[in-house]
Amino acid sequence: MNKQKRIEIFTRLRNENPHPTTELGYSNPFQLLVAVTLSAQSTDVGVNKATRALFKKVRTPQAMLKLGEANLREHIKTIGLYNNKARNVIAACQILVEQHQGKVPDQRAALEALPGVGRKTANVILNTAFGQPTIAVDTHIFRVSNRTGVAPGKNVVEVENRLLKFVPDEFKQDAHHWLILHGRYTCVARTPRCGSCIIEDLCEYRHKTET
Repeated sequence: MNKQKRIEIFTRLRNENPHPTTELGYSNPFQLLVAVTLSAQSTDVGVNKATRALFKKVRTPQAMLKLGEANLREHIKTIGLYNNKARNVIAACQILVEQHQGKVPDQRAALEALPGVGRKTANVILNTAFGQPTIAVDTHIFRVSNRTGVAPGKNVVEVENRLLKFVPDEFKQDAHHWLILHGRYTCVARTPRCGSCIIEDLCEYRHKTET
């Protein structure tokens, strides 16, 4: 795929959604960190249902530690792997309090040192909470990048590196959100909705559908 086609793809995505953001509910960087940690192998809708009541009580790592792991488990028990996630969240809160004055760090290494936080989660935090032009590659973005030809790769790190290389600078800040939303609602896994896709004529996928 050439540069001009990529520019047109992201221009159309931007025109349709000029100010994209995550669908996870949160009101500060700490709540976003918790929500993204909980979202692993879970849907944003499911996470939001579980955190709606939780986030009314808990806005800081200190408040989460006061709530405690057992009570946290009760709040998030509808989410997959909730026992491990609760343990990781509490452990992460302890580190935030002891090493970062209760603040979420804005450096990748510090974020990835937190329990339950991998590269993808760190990228989401850096982008959404701190405005850094990172691109977190999940299953949706991996699929869209490969199907369309925007940034094909054999694994998520390869796709991330190619997106950072090929996405024009003016689009990098919001590229993560555009691609994930496109994969979630249009370029879906089993039967992509090519017939209603705003970039169908630019996409290099060989097995397009009419839906």
